[in-house]
Amino acid sequence: MPQIRRLPETLINRIAAGEVVERPASALKELVENAIDAGSTRIGVNLVDGGLGGIEVSDDGCGMDPAEMALALERHATSKLPESLIGEAGAIEQVRTLGFRGEALPSIASVSRLTIESRPRDAESGWRKRIDHGELIENAPCAIPPGTRIRMEGLFDKLPARRKFLRTPRSEYAACLDVVRRLAMTRTDIAVTLDHGERRVLAVQAGEDLAERAAQIVTRELKENGVGIEFERPTETGELIRLTGIAGLPTYNRGVADHQYLFVNGRPVKDRLLIGAVRGAYSDMLARDRHAVLALFLELPAEDVDVNVHPAKTEVRFRDAAGVRGFIVSGLRRALASGDKRSAQGPDRSAMDRWQREPVEQPAAMRSIFAGSGWTPPAGNMARVQAYMRSDEADGEVLAMPQGRAETPMDEERPSPSYPLGIARGQVAQTYIVAEAEDGLVLVDQHAAHERLVLERLKAAGAEEAVSRSQALLMPEVVELDEPACDRLEEAIDTLAQHGLVIERFGPGAMLVRATPHALRNGDLAKLLEDIDDDLAKHGTALLLGEKLDLVLATMACHGSVRAGRNLTVAEMNALLREMERTPRSGQCNHGRPTWVKLSMDDVEKLFGRH
Repeated sequence: MPQIRRLPETLINRIAAGEVVERPASALKELVENAIDAGSTRIGVNLVDGGLGGIEVSDDGCGMDPAEMALALERHATSKLPESLIGEAGAIEQVRTLGFRGEALPSIASVSRLTIESRPRDAESGWRKRIDHGELIENAPCAIPPGTRIRMEGLFDKLPARRKFLRTPRSEYAACLDVVRRLAMTRTDIAVTLDHGERRVLAVQAGEDLAERAAQIVTRELKENGVGIEFERPTETGELIRLTGIAGLPTYNRGVADHQYLFVNGRPVKDRLLIGAVRGAYSDMLARDRHAVLALFLELPAEDVDVNVHPAKTEVRFRDAAGVRGFIVSGLRRALASGDKRSAQGPDRSAMDRWQREPVEQPAAMRSIFAGSGWTPPAGNMARVQAYMRSDEADGEVLAMPQGRAETPMDEERPSPSYPLGIARGQVAQTYIVAEAEDGLVLVDQHAAHERLVLERLKAAGAEEAVSRSQALLMPEVVELDEPACDRLEEAIDTLAQHGLVIERFGPGAMLVRATPHALRNGDLAKLLEDIDDDLAKHGTALLLGEKLDLVLATMACHGSVRAGRNLTVAEMNALLREMERTPRSGQCNHGRPTWVKLSMDDVEKLFGRH
């Protein structure tokens, strides 16, 4: 029988490092978190070869004396748990620092060459320790300003099996940059710099407001194309749960979710429940393959969230997962309702450039007309001039083929501040309304705009309740699923019934469907239950059905809206513009595309060379 024996300390640290230190970015995360927890006001990060060649993190925090440095290199030694809490059952739940497990430094030191230099603020000199893959090779005084500087080099040099799994310097650099960005977002009171070799990549100053820091870290356009979030609600115990941050307008979206920054109690996380809540909040405003751009900060009582789920501390678990998700969806939707009439997209710049750059071959008649005049007709969209110019066949007569239509209203209205979308002046291609606003030219996609208006009317009229009415099946349908799926659906029977889906358990591996929401009466019930079970497995509550009903409403709105290709009178156009100005979320259609764009008068004049 094999003998049970204790593992050596160095091997224990390397095993722990397998969970904590997967790549340079994960080591960098631990070092920067330590710098934040040390009470720093300035943190500097320097990368060599994307972190593969080396990582250095320096701060002006509290520093460590030699005895504390030695203790910090031992496993499960931490300053993050107050002595008064050690030994108590709820100690972990009351932690408010980013780190607390006491694994990072010994784990990193066991798989790299680590140099730690530190000096407390009240000490006359600092101290240096150098460890090479777990072996102490230097322990001596050093000259260093108050604070701590840590250098990590040669990651996995003595562990070639781990080293070969690292990616290219470019990929590792991208991961390190993402780590620094997310941690810099957590504390606007700390100045953070990131250098890659000789190049400064990121520099944010202490004291910036959240919108300014988000603009620097996420993208500059977010500040102009986003809305601030301030939402709070009392919990069952009377404490507050708060949601703050900045959320991009639905029309300002991306094809990947990399620009979603999510934080729980100041800790950057990548949590499926939070990602699902964001998706739910934007469900009827974004296409399925598009993703919102935002930075969300959720603050709730420490005992309501478990941060000790994984050594990397990027996953959390909520005591009331359904309540948290509903709170985030409500907060996001309320914030978006404050800026929802805006459209994040102006005229596409490349499209505007083609007005002047796209070459046009002039017909013979046109060349004769403009010969010697010194004027050349605009190119690009004006290429249509070829279609409505009759050249030699018409004996030189120039006949314009109308491409747009306008009517003069009985009492002509003038643009004013009370009409942000302007006064209708015509319709182009039976699709786009041309309006004159006080500060520019507005183009409205009539179908996209009316689609949003119809959807909001349905919601305001209580169509959601009408859609969710149950319709009993003449013959109840049996849907076979595996036993765990049936268990999850059985627990959610009451919740699903509130949405109009009436089911009951029908043996170990089947569910019986007795009634469905009226709008889903012709749907595939087996697929519906499978999708709901997938959502239950992910989030622990039946919310996908509600999102499906939102999609049904959106589909109804699409079919009930003014189609492209329909002539509108000026009165109808103006009525559409006025309703858009009154309606929530009218700046984007149900798929996240803009319903209108504005061209400022300055841009119009530039097109004609007036500026």
